[in-house]
This record gives sequence, C-alpha cells and structure tokens, in this order.
Amino acid sequence: MPTFLPTFLPAFRRVRSPRRAQTPDGTRSPWRSGDFRVLFSASVLSTLGTNVTYVAVPLVAVLALDAGPGQVGLLASLSTAAFLLIGLPAGAWVDRMRHRTVLITADLLRAALFAWIPVAWWFDVLTFDVLCAVVLLSGAATVLFDVASQSVLPRLVGPAALIPANSALVSLMAAGNVAGRGAGGALVQLLGAPLAVVCAAAGHLGSALRLLRMGRGDARTTERTAHPAAREPQAAAGRGPGLRAQIAEGLRHVLGHAELRAIAVSGAVGNLGTVMVNTMLPVVFTRELGLSAGALGLFWAAGGVGLFLGARLARPLADRFGHGRGLVLAGLWLSPAGLLVPLMDRGVGLWAAVAGWVAFAVRTGTANVLGVSLRQRLTPADLLGRMNATFRFLLTGSMAVAAALAGAIGAHYSPRAVLWAGGALICLSCLPTLLSPLRGRRDLPATHL
Repeated sequence: MPTFLPTFLPAFRRVRSPRRAQTPDGTRSPWRSGDFRVLFSASVLSTLGTNVTYVAVPLVAVLALDAGPGQVGLLASLSTAAFLLIGLPAGAWVDRMRHRTVLITADLLRAALFAWIPVAWWFDVLTFDVLCAVVLLSGAATVLFDVASQSVLPRLVGPAALIPANSALVSLMAAGNVAGRGAGGALVQLLGAPLAVVCAAAGHLGSALRLLRMGRGDARTTERTAHPAAREPQAAAGRGPGLRAQIAEGLRHVLGHAELRAIAVSGAVGNLGTVMVNTMLPVVFTRELGLSAGALGLFWAAGGVGLFLGARLARPLADRFGHGRGLVLAGLWLSPAGLLVPLMDRGVGLWAAVAGWVAFAVRTGTANVLGVSLRQRLTPADLLGRMNATFRFLLTGSMAVAAALAGAIGAHYSPRAVLWAGGALICLSCLPTLLSPLRGRRDLPATHL
C-alpha cells in the first residue's frame, strides 16, 4: 500500500488544479478537461477493483471451493474469453451507443456480479459453476468498458492532449499492477477471499457513481460523425449498415492500414511472449529454483515499475525522435532484453532476468502510450469503437493462444523451453514496427476527431 500512495498523489494534485492549460513543454494538458478528470478518477477506482479480483477470485476458488489446478486454469481462461467471444461486435455496439452509458453500465454490472460472490458464499450456495459464470460475464463487461474508455478519450481531451492523457492512464494501470494486487493479497489475508471481493465490487460501484458526473455530450458517433460518403447509401436504404458490415469495416481499417497493422502485429507478438513467460514462471520459480511465491510477486511488481517508467518516458521520447520513430526505437532498443529472462537462476541469472523483464516492461509502457495515441489519431471518430475492439480482439486473442502454447511446450519439452520461446517472441516483437512506415513518422497525423 505505501507504493500506491506516492504514485497516485501527483495525479490527484493535477486534478485539483484544472486551470493549468499546458504542460511545461507547451503541450495541451488533459487535466484542464473536467470530463477527463472524472474518467481518470473513476478509472482509479475501477483499476483497484480489477486488481483485487485478479488476486481474490482464484483464491476464492482454491480456499472456499477447494478447486484444483485445472479449475483455476479454466477460471483464468474464462477471464479473457469474452475478448474473443464479443471483442469484435463490442466495437460496433460501442459506436452505436453513448460512451458514458456504456461505461456506467459496465461498472454497475461488474459491481453486481462481484457482490454476488460473498452473498452466495455467506448463504452457502456458491459453486464453481457460479464462479465461472461471474468471471465470464464480468469479462464481457470489461470488454465494453475498455473499448468505450479508449473511444471516448479523444473527445474528452482533444488531439493535442492525447499523449499526456494516455500516459496518465497507462501510469495508472502500472500503479495498479504494482500496488493493487498487493492490496488484494493483503485484503484476502485480512478478510478472507470471499469478503475481499466486496472491496472489488465497491471499487466498480464507486467508479460508476463517479462517471455520473461526466458530461452527456457524447452523442452516438455513427449518427454524429459518419463520413458523407458513408451516409448516402444509408440514407437511401433508410437504415444504417448491419452489425456484420460494421465489424468488417473496423477490421479493414486496422488490417488495411500499414501503420495500424504494424502496431497490432507487434503488440500481438509481444503478448504471445509475455503470457508464455508469465504462464510458466510459477513453475520455474517454485519447482526449479525453489524460490517463494513472494519472490515471484516481487518479480512481477518489478515489471509494473518498468511499465510506469515507460509511460512517463513516452512523451520525451516522442519529442526527441518523433512519435512513430520513438515507438520503433523503443522496441529496437529494449525488446531484445527479453532474451535475458530465460537465464534466470538463483544467482546472477535472476538479476539478469529481472533486468530483462523490467526493460521490456519499459518498452511496453512506451508502446502503450505512443501506440494508442497513434491509433486514436489515425482513426475517424465513427470508427474508434470498432478500431479499439479489433485491437482488443487481436491482442487478447494472442494471450489465449499463448497460454495454450505454454502448456503444450511445457508438457512436451520443459518449462525452461517455454521461457526461451517466450523470450524469443518478446525479442522479435520489435520487427513489425521496424519494417513499417512508422519508422519515418515524426508527427501525429491530423484526423477526424
């Protein structure tokens, strides 16, 4: 918990000083937007809830329901299954609806679902099947919340403030990874796993209540900003395009654009490697090296610190080298450090692995800020939901594939082979952007916002 407060206090100082219109380098500050301050403070509460459930829900399965390793693995896969099941249509749904409404509804749904866990446990009706249903449905709500959050951001802050706004949100995510999961573990130890989930439900409820203060001016983007060329056939037919056509339009926009395609492929390859490593780290730490679960937690926390540093370095890097070039150079410099992770042992190799993990986390934090900002500026407003949903589908889909690959390689070869495969993929994740037009881009593009 002490790590959490220093990280967030500077952000809340900015929230209390909305008059500051520019950052020191002259970039427009997102903090002058009241709606952005609402979104950020709501995201603080939502991120806390998400990270508490990351720790508490598996422990509910193990401690309260006596679940085995296979059942815990099933819970983990269900938490991301929604991104594959509804990831693509979610973008079209978000583009048809008010973003504020989607955000509030998603948070209320998650609050209700997680609140049901301790209630069902108290009345002795909680079963593993019920827990699976809660995880799957809450994952669907998370899909909608994430897509709507990234889609509404350009409207809240404007083009000039996208990079500092994304930097603030990625820093928040990093702080949640470092401190939120630690807080979740402490809550489980203090209250027990089922009651700790109450705190997660309270976080999502608080986020929903905070979002009620967001302005109502986000009219449906498909009605407000569709291209004139797209409006004519709709008017002739008397209705808008169908869901399948809208999903296809989002896919064409991402996969048919060289820069967006490079960002998507790079992120998917990096996720493949990262999740393969994360899947097998508990086995390597506890069985091969005989290290404690606490040591594993510190290893993951170090990655959260790297993610935060990368988010803070993104704008200086873009100012020095350009937005596209900065993204490419961060990958070229830091992605090869992924090959240090498989070297871990109980001596110097462990420190080398930590250094490699932190270095790639810095690259991930930088890529999240610059890559998301480029995505938002390269996409017309009426396609933002579908663009973000397409990225979520591709990036989270790669995580599901990675978990399966890790299990197969670990079973047929060894856990160490999984680490080498994951480290190699992390290293190669810089190639798609290096071979794309991004290496020549200095400035953010003008777009329809």
